Amino acid sequence: MSKPRSTATRLETPAANPVKVVPTALAALLVVAGIAYVVYYVTQVYDDQTPKKLADLKDWNWLIGFGLIFLGLAVAARPSTPLGRGRGVVVGMLGCFLLGLVWIVVYYVTSQDASLPLVRELGNYNLIVGVAFMAVGFVYATHWE
Repeated sequence: MSKPRSTATRLETPAANPVKVVPTALAALLVVAGIAYVVYYVTQVYDDQTPKKLADLKDWNWLIGFGLIFLGLAVAARPSTPLGRGRGVVVGMLGCFLLGLVWIVVYYVTSQDASLPLVRELGNYNLIVGVAFMAVGFVYATHWE
């Protein structure tokens, strides 16, 4: 009879906390809805001012769109989603940190030129968006083991 393998060499699956479909789908839905809202606002509402109800919200539209994105990313940091466990936490954390940094750098580099449509419309709110991406990165950092 051979010796049983030690527990240190086995690849263990986290059976105690499996990946759940509902939080994962909710996180993905929120991020996609936020991206879609921002794209719709920039391409359809911002210049034409139609539909009037969305145009009347003015700068609140940015909060709605980016708020949905950040909320979706924060929900994805839960341990019951793929990004909230193991290496996914590091990917989410570093991804959000780098995306926030790149967002701010692109704003500073192109602010005089204002050639990028979204950067041009957001104006100084670009700084808030970049810092918010970094804040979501800290949400991931709190789940890192």
